[in-house]
Amino acid sequence: MTRRRVVITGVGAVSSLGLDMKSNWAGMLAGTSGAGVITRFDTSKHTCKFACEVWQWDTDKFFPKTESKRLEKFTQYYLVAASEAMAASGLDMGKEARERAGCILGTGIGGIHEIEASKVLQVERGADRVSPFFIPKIMANAMAGQAAIRFGLMGTCYVTSSACASSSHAIGMALRTIQWGEADIMLTGGSEAATTELGLAGFCSLKAVSTRNEDPKRASRPFDKNRDGFVMGEGAAALVLEEYEHARRRGAPILCEVLGYGSTDDAYHITAPNEDADGPSRAMAGALRDGGITADKVGYINAHGTSTFLNDKIETAAIKRVFGDHARKLCVSSTKSMVGHLLGASGAIELAACAMTLQDRKVHPTINQETPDPELDLDYVPNVARDLTVDYVLSNSLGFGGHNTSLLLGRV
Repeated sequence: MTRRRVVITGVGAVSSLGLDMKSNWAGMLAGTSGAGVITRFDTSKHTCKFACEVWQWDTDKFFPKTESKRLEKFTQYYLVAASEAMAASGLDMGKEARERAGCILGTGIGGIHEIEASKVLQVERGADRVSPFFIPKIMANAMAGQAAIRFGLMGTCYVTSSACASSSHAIGMALRTIQWGEADIMLTGGSEAATTELGLAGFCSLKAVSTRNEDPKRASRPFDKNRDGFVMGEGAAALVLEEYEHARRRGAPILCEVLGYGSTDDAYHITAPNEDADGPSRAMAGALRDGGITADKVGYINAHGTSTFLNDKIETAAIKRVFGDHARKLCVSSTKSMVGHLLGASGAIELAACAMTLQDRKVHPTINQETPDPELDLDYVPNVARDLTVDYVLSNSLGFGGHNTSLLLGRV
């Protein structure tokens, strides 16, 4: 069976930079940091006191109270991003074969807001006061089920959970679903809302997050010599994937083509990456092989780029291994320098940025590039966006558990 072509026809995003893709993309190109002092809870006992919250969020703007009380924050974020993506695609599900449309999404943590709040309620007021909506809200798969209900998607529907690679795995499996002929339309992407008192405490204890409390906007500094950890982010990104001929017949706005997907594991450590860089290397090489593209044709890589010492060092080594001399000609930048680390949703918002790079012929910068690290010597597009016309781009996601994914996009 000939493998079917797959294109992106709609994107949507919610992050600290804004509540739609237009705002997010404009903020990225401007090199805007979404970081700020946390306002939701007392951080006096946390070593890190800032994050990239979704600052402009107003639940009542998007959901009536009768609906919002049934939806955890990570699901709310995703439904807003998905509504934008579906509208941008121009799809009318009333005219589509709903059995040929599905939904595969990713989240790393799921409904931690509701878990924390309900535990306090149970301890202080008793087990019988826990809401009957508790379980349907916190389930990781809740956002996929809710999206399927909202948009009438009756094909395959599930959630992947692989830490920071979650939404990239989801996109990869959505790609396969269309390629294999099981669907014509797939809503994909991911969401995360883990900036909570407990969530932040856990990452602080791991010593994974930056403690640059005096200057949050300069804290996320991927590939910089003085990086000291990532900045927690939150939000969602949604992408509509379609079989190429299906999209072309209905005159859909095609942003780019999804060409390849690579997925590996380090099989080494639950949180630390293997310093041999083998896992990320094999994921990138797998995506190129899957897409039938040679390494020298890629012009841009959206790096996982967390701003942690090991990740940035190992990812740079992996890029050099896969691309050889061509690595010096690549543009490499990190979306996380601006929106923070969206954990399970990071791959989705970064792939959305890649789609916009191909569409607008611009690449966003890695901000806070102030002191070069002698070991990290690629072109990380420091501080200022760049006009860039490329035909192929890669997006990497590397997660706790040793999970490595890479997605290849191309111009149509």
